[in-house]
Amino acid sequence: MTTTDSTLLQEAFIEARRGVGRTSPNPAVGAVLARDGEIVGRGHHTWEGVKHAEVLAIEQAGERARGATLYLTLEPCSHQGRTAPCAEAVAAAGIRRVVVAMEDPNPLVRGRGLAKLRDAGIETQVETACTAEALALNQPFVHFMNTGRPLVTIKAALTLDGKIAAPIDNTGWITSEKARAHVQELRYHTDAILTGIGTVLADDCLLTDRTARPRSRPLLRIVLDSQLRIPLTSRMVESAQSDVMVVATSLASAERRRALEDLGIRVLVADGPAGRTDVGQVVQALAAERYLSLMIEGGSKVNWAALESNAADKIFFYYAPKILGGLESLPVAGGAGKPRRADAIRFRDVTLHVITPEEFAVEAWLIKP
Repeated sequence: MTTTDSTLLQEAFIEARRGVGRTSPNPAVGAVLARDGEIVGRGHHTWEGVKHAEVLAIEQAGERARGATLYLTLEPCSHQGRTAPCAEAVAAAGIRRVVVAMEDPNPLVRGRGLAKLRDAGIETQVETACTAEALALNQPFVHFMNTGRPLVTIKAALTLDGKIAAPIDNTGWITSEKARAHVQELRYHTDAILTGIGTVLADDCLLTDRTARPRSRPLLRIVLDSQLRIPLTSRMVESAQSDVMVVATSLASAERRRALEDLGIRVLVADGPAGRTDVGQVVQALAAERYLSLMIEGGSKVNWAALESNAADKIFFYYAPKILGGLESLPVAGGAGKPRRADAIRFRDVTLHVITPEEFAVEAWLIKP
């Protein structure tokens, strides 16, 4: 890849990031058209805008698209969806060369878009030096296309000794205001958020995205509540606008279920072991509705259930320079735990994020059987 190619592909990434948070269930894609190193067209996809990035760049370039090079963060689509195949639009525009950061992981595309371009006589190039960046840009979309399920991340705020709550008084915060602002960024980049009824009863939380930035779909708020104990006057119920789901078991009161549904709350029945709800069934339900990502912000038992059942894919743990100690303070993952060190749940691709000079976060992927 030439220096010019590298620079212009980075411009395409800048375009793509302008659409982040506004594309789900589609990927964020950026496009740049250039002739002799000069940009003649730009575009980025948003769900509400419908048109894909390459089509927007072609429209902006007009006749200058003919003979130009198109730089894309993702392979152009080759199938009919909400829009016509972008590969056909690229060929019709007379574009001479296409440089992409990665192939589309969508089974309906996956190399077919580039094949269509080559069949039309267009030179194509997958720039593998930028593939990792492209993967990171659309991590939930890539995961969904490869597995058929949303990317599930457990987020928690911890003391240095791995505690998330004190035994008596939990007034105040474990982490700093800057760390909590960073959490809002994570919420903005996710489609759904889940907690347990214990957290709702203790904190009367809202679990909203407070960035106030536009989204392609409302953040779906989910509560695991086997007996439907959530108060009808809770802030989450009272603020619901078709964006709250409560997950119960079949033993929950039918009357209570009707009362919640009358208030616009969606109730999902997902029976799990020992009379508890099943996180795995929640993930399956989200997959059926093409939710690309789920963040779990639960308590000790919910975190363990997600880890032990392999429903979780990642962790994002914020650590504060504090120690609670004691045997009664709640650990990040409670439940039965593993009986032997050899049975410990393991992680890979560990990344450390500096949040403040005193705080850091650990991001890592679960190693699954």
